[in-house]
Amino acid sequence: MASSQPFGGGQVPVNCKLCETDRPIQWKCMDCSILMCEYCKVNVHSQFKNALDHKIIKREEIGLHTEELDFTNIKCDEHAGQSSCLYCNTCEILVCPTCVAKVHKKHDLIEISDEYKMKVDKLKKGQSKMQKNNFNMNAKRNELNKLLSAENSKYSKVRQDILKHEKTVKEQVDKYFKELLNKLDQSHETVLTTVKSDLNALLLFTNQTEDKINEVQDFIGISNATEFFKEVNMIQKSTDIKQPQTKPSYSSSSNFVPGNIDQSNIGTLQEDVSLSAETHVSLVINNEYQTELDVVTFVSPCTDKSIWLSSGGYGMLQRVKPEGTNLKVMSQFNTKVCRMAVTPSNQLFLCVLGKTKLLQISSSGDLTDSVYDVTPLFPNAILVISNNKIIVGAIDGEKSAVIIMNKKGDKEAVYEHDQHSQPLFNYPLRITTTCNGNIHVVDQISDDWSGKVVILGQEGRIINQYTGHSTINKHVSFKPIDIVTTPSDNVVVIDLATKSLHILDDNGHLISYFNTENIGIEFPYSLAIKGTGQIYIGSGRAGSQTKKVKLYEVHYEGF
Repeated sequence: MASSQPFGGGQVPVNCKLCETDRPIQWKCMDCSILMCEYCKVNVHSQFKNALDHKIIKREEIGLHTEELDFTNIKCDEHAGQSSCLYCNTCEILVCPTCVAKVHKKHDLIEISDEYKMKVDKLKKGQSKMQKNNFNMNAKRNELNKLLSAENSKYSKVRQDILKHEKTVKEQVDKYFKELLNKLDQSHETVLTTVKSDLNALLLFTNQTEDKINEVQDFIGISNATEFFKEVNMIQKSTDIKQPQTKPSYSSSSNFVPGNIDQSNIGTLQEDVSLSAETHVSLVINNEYQTELDVVTFVSPCTDKSIWLSSGGYGMLQRVKPEGTNLKVMSQFNTKVCRMAVTPSNQLFLCVLGKTKLLQISSSGDLTDSVYDVTPLFPNAILVISNNKIIVGAIDGEKSAVIIMNKKGDKEAVYEHDQHSQPLFNYPLRITTTCNGNIHVVDQISDDWSGKVVILGQEGRIINQYTGHSTINKHVSFKPIDIVTTPSDNVVVIDLATKSLHILDDNGHLISYFNTENIGIEFPYSLAIKGTGQIYIGSGRAGSQTKKVKLYEVHYEGF
């Protein structure tokens, strides 16, 4: 089939195929598949054989016209001289009458034109999907470019702040060192003045004494006795020179004791939780449903708009259906559920206390054993990947593992130890996955519910561990209790300690967070995705005087 050369911004200019000049393209001959200028259309193409029968369209109409295919003259690849007459859906090939008679007689055969139309429809759907994906990726790329620009601006500002502070600190340090030197100079001058004063007094004394010594020596040598006795008394008195009194001790100049310069003097870098590719995160409660449970430990929506609710260790399991602001109980079981998950066909799988096998409740309401058995471990977390596979978190004392199982109950992968033979998990509570194949496991590490999110990549290799954020968990440890993945492939984790939703990307890095107390949910305890932009949040009892708790249907944006 002939194809037209695309036109539009960003394309390389196309010349006329007949004259190859830079005249503007104005026409296309659909039969010759030639782009032409006005001159060549009138003066050159018109001279072609049967040119009057050719279909010529304007440039603006290129893409709107398609050539009709001739399905009557498609040669058979298998039989010379035969033309294909039908399309075999079973074998997905064109066939001629001989092909049909010999091989394809009982196969699913349709008209070639019908198969062509179906193929074109599928191609158009695929094309539409790619266009939609391109649009979404371009939008995401624009968001990331905005983020990159904002991060570069922030980096420049922070760097300038550091350099400015460096200059200020250097100025302050220089000023303080000058003050130290001035104080040292003053101290030294005081010491010198005191010592020099006594030195001067001693020098004066010794000079006076030496003069008197010489005077006495000269007097002793006098030869006149009368003169001697006349002056001797006065000479004796003059030898009695009083000694100067010096200080018993003197002050010394100050010593220098170097101080330490560390981060507390200079400053530190702190993580900024505001970094996000999304411009806004918000949650709004659409509906509040009063339940009959002491705590909504688990929530599992079904495709028929019913919802499975469990109070976990309190032993109540209900299937309910919203009617206005009420929940109509459709069925009820007394069983202590450790975790539960619904398949696309509305089959419920249960991790039940003390059972090594998963139990199942069919859409008809029968409770039976399933084929999923993790003996000698006990299942404690479950995620339905599809109708064919599930992921189970299992425990037994100090041993724990995450197991991928197929629809027959066979174990396809068991993740228990890292490459250093150390346990990957302490006590796996909840599991979710993201489109890149990463498995996110909520792992409880202490009895006070403190924990982390372990992110496993290919072959069970740890690629990240999220342990909370220094800003959000500044005063309390991170206590993850439930986890889900949104349709946009972000991971949402409930933090019991801060009553917050931590929003992570598919590799376990914090994007943003939201405190549910801001919308009146005081104790979030369980999560389930209802659909795009809709999430269920089940409530716990802590801090509440109400015996029975609520289920919240919440609209969210930004993740």
